[in-house]
Amino acid sequence: MFDPAEGPMKASVGRGIIATGGAQAFKLALQVVSVIVLSRLLTPDDFGLVAMAGPVLAFIALFQNLGLTQATVQRPRIGHSEVNFLFWINVSASVVVAAALVAVAPLAANFYGEPRVGPLIAAMALPVLLTGSGAQHSALLNRRMEFGRLARIDIAAGVTSLVTAIVWASVAPSYWALWGASVAGALVGIVMVWISSPWRPSWPGHIGDGWSMVGFGAGLTGFNFANFFGRNLDNILIGKFWGGFQLGLYERAYKLLLFPLTQITNPLSRVMVPALSRLAAEPDRYRRAYLRVIRLVLLATLPGVAMSIAMADILIPFLLGDQWAESAKIFAVLGFAGLMGPLNNPAGWLFVSQGRSRDFFYWGLATAGFAVVAFSIGIMWGAVGIAFSLSISEYIKTPILWLYVGRRGPLGIADIIGAAWPFLLGAHLVVPALWVLTPYLPQAPLPAVVLSLLFAYAAVAFLASFSASGRETLRELVKL
Repeated sequence: MFDPAEGPMKASVGRGIIATGGAQAFKLALQVVSVIVLSRLLTPDDFGLVAMAGPVLAFIALFQNLGLTQATVQRPRIGHSEVNFLFWINVSASVVVAAALVAVAPLAANFYGEPRVGPLIAAMALPVLLTGSGAQHSALLNRRMEFGRLARIDIAAGVTSLVTAIVWASVAPSYWALWGASVAGALVGIVMVWISSPWRPSWPGHIGDGWSMVGFGAGLTGFNFANFFGRNLDNILIGKFWGGFQLGLYERAYKLLLFPLTQITNPLSRVMVPALSRLAAEPDRYRRAYLRVIRLVLLATLPGVAMSIAMADILIPFLLGDQWAESAKIFAVLGFAGLMGPLNNPAGWLFVSQGRSRDFFYWGLATAGFAVVAFSIGIMWGAVGIAFSLSISEYIKTPILWLYVGRRGPLGIADIIGAAWPFLLGAHLVVPALWVLTPYLPQAPLPAVVLSLLFAYAAVAFLASFSASGRETLRELVKL
């Protein structure tokens, strides 16, 4: 991924991408299995209840991490005193967050008019307490680029969560199976990060340069606080005005399409943030590293998204069952947001690695503004309207995002356009092409989906080969 002259950095990042990519491919497979199997064991109402609890948990959990894990990763130099200080802040914040969840649970149940949501939200305090005590151990593993260990931890936690959910839902089908899965996964994860990291906390004492790291983390927390509305306002509005069934349909469509995309780009930040942080003083190497990775991400994800949009009416009943057919239209509309997500989500790597946490916060405010306007309009048409407004807003804010990113740092909007346009154009052309070809595909769902997927990847690769950027990426893929 990096120039040969970069030596050890190239080897570390290469191993990191392979380890993280392999683990993420496995986790995505688990996610697909989870969506398919659990959708047949549980009802839309069960998923709707969990989706109602989700925004409450996400909002309060903003105050758990406080951006301190990224501060540990990004810091050029860090000692025991700073890490120990951040560890105790994370633990204290987790206790406060857990108590807050118990306190707000009755209020949330009253807001939704759904008494079952209250106990579920209160019970979420347990996984919150578990994850808080391992945040700095995980951050130190990330800082040391021990991506293989982190990958094994992710896989073990994912398998534990999936098995727990399936067994629980088979024996006692209810939304509590999804809660049990989160507890089991958190427990396995915390035990393994403590075993894997040699660092151990001591009693609070000298804090070193800890407060400046808290200041950096505050900017990231500000972004997460603002970005919360963009990530959760849709669920809140659908649950409030259209009920659990519509929210369940939306949640499944979102989980099947957009959630896996974030699960590709977000874990890559584990590799890219520490790597780019170390290249921040070398603009050319920094720019080359980012653009090479982002082009590979686009090539890996966009053809699959394009196929999913075009084949949604076949894909959803095939994967989830006929009872979820109403979710197909939501899924297809969300797909257009999915065509922009793999380009836009990694912008966070740039803000963090360049130490621009305040800029990141301001962008979070802008994202929240887009979400409030878009979802307030879309909610009039239910879940489909929300999906449509989300996709439109993603297209509108993309050029604004990259103009803002390019104000400072080694990358400008021209760099992003030059790297991304072959893959974006190819994916957008694949969608209508598959609509035209659909009548000529096999009637059986599985062969139709497989042939469509092969066509999508072949077509995007073929179209990309006509540009210098695309040809370079294809050569990079062959090397990998």
